[in-house]
Amino acid sequence: MSEALLILTSLPDLASAQALARQLVERKLAACVNLLPAVQSVYRWQGQVEQAFETTLLIKTAAHRYAELESAIKAAHPYAVPEIIALPIVAGLPAYLNWITAETQKDVNV
Repeated sequence: MSEALLILTSLPDLASAQALARQLVERKLAACVNLLPAVQSVYRWQGQVEQAFETTLLIKTAAHRYAELESAIKAAHPYAVPEIIALPIVAGLPAYLNWITAETQKDVNV
């Protein structure tokens, strides 16, 4: 079984978050993406404290797809420095973790 990862990223609006989530699942870079709209973020950017409403994505993938997934997020993301954080899933329902692995396998015919 491949190691499963939970990837976090945030986008400025629901529409761009939905588009990215769909693209990641369609390309088998993610098995599932949860969208958490209206997350309020407070952060320091270029020396100023900023505040914004964003949509956070919880992306479930297999570790072997991480590099491609990171590239896809960076290519589609409107921020100059997008949040991309990968957390290992150290435990979980085995059937669910196996499903993540199965859903992120590259098609051999492609």
